[in-house]
Amino acid sequence: MNPPDLAHRHSIAVVSERTGLSQDVLRVWERRYAAVSPSRGPNGQRLYSDADVARLRLLNATSRAGRPISQLAAMPTPELARIAEEDAAARRAPVGGVPGDRDSVRASEIVNAAIRFARELEPSMLASELRRAAAAFGVSTFINAVAAPLMRHIGDQWASGWLTIAQEHLATAVLRDILMDVRRGFTASPSAERMVVATPAGERHEIGAAMVAATAAAAGWNVIYLGADLPAADIVTAARSASARVVALSVVYAEDGARILAEIGEVRAAMPSDVRVVVGGAGAHSLAAALDGVGVEVGGVEQLV
Repeated sequence: MNPPDLAHRHSIAVVSERTGLSQDVLRVWERRYAAVSPSRGPNGQRLYSDADVARLRLLNATSRAGRPISQLAAMPTPELARIAEEDAAARRAPVGGVPGDRDSVRASEIVNAAIRFARELEPSMLASELRRAAAAFGVSTFINAVAAPLMRHIGDQWASGWLTIAQEHLATAVLRDILMDVRRGFTASPSAERMVVATPAGERHEIGAAMVAATAAAAGWNVIYLGADLPAADIVTAARSASARVVALSVVYAEDGARILAEIGEVRAAMPSDVRVVVGGAGAHSLAAALDGVGVEVGGVEQLV
């Protein structure tokens, strides 16, 4: 007769379902951090005990608050349970007398986990975390509550030296791929109005434009996505050829404000007056007064759709 702790063994697919961790995450946590030590079946497949499942649930819960898995994996299970309970109590506690919003808390946990995966250079785990969030929240909430805050935090941590340029690039590349997949998942009606999305010449940061494109596609627009760092003449040619109703440009960092303004102004001047030219992104707000002076709208993602 098997000992009690060996009575129940579970496949990696079952454990993934029960813990909310992807199979890739489970393998990496075992291989790299020795978070659990599953046994092996006759065919070499991983078999997890009930205790492994319980521990993995705790590791998932405690790591979502932003703690590095490298530290958590070394802790005994009772200590993980104590930390998880403290975290749960903190989430239940009112903030400033106002009860916390569960979706906001969940989104914050996802952002923290995503930053941790970027810091640990784990693209598969980062992608799994963000794809689950996109599926759970829907496009608009995912972008506003997860993607945009994540990119702000990533930028802040890179600027302060907490993240390397490699870690920042990894996070941006993974999120961009997910946003592109989200956009491609929507098929616009043949009669849908068209929107050209790009960044002007001199702006090489594409992630803001990718957010706009995904949001617009989800809202029913026929999106013509041109990517980053396009000269004004090319943007105008594409918009005219597509009979676009909106030209949406993203400016994240206005490092050369004069050049960016000149490029956007050229687009506005070359487009018919009934075609909206809208600029969004953190860098656009520093140029708002000048852009308004040439008839260009400035706003966030929601204004672009």
